[in-house]
Amino acid sequence: MIDMNTYWPIILTLGIGTFLIRFSFILIMDKLTIPDAVHKMLRFIPASVLTALIVPSVLLHKNGITSFAGWEQPIAALVAVVVAWKTKNILATIGVGMLTLWGMQAVM
Repeated sequence: MIDMNTYWPIILTLGIGTFLIRFSFILIMDKLTIPDAVHKMLRFIPASVLTALIVPSVLLHKNGITSFAGWEQPIAALVAVVVAWKTKNILATIGVGMLTLWGMQAVM
């Protein structure tokens, strides 16, 4: 069991270390001039990371194998993509996607 006298210094050290690491990038990026081509490419990082997180969770099952035994998740994801494309509203996308998934799971 960790004593409280050693617990808080560890937490504070980790917090300060995390802050310094993140703050160093802010300081570095303030001094650098990024070319326009790199700046345009960096705009696509959030979309690519989000896709890399969502697609495996929709297509892969618990054992890590792609199998379409249950079509509920891919269909609900496609419905959510269409809603996102048409409405550009994140709450509508999440709501319709989840309602589609729950409705299909209730029926199947």
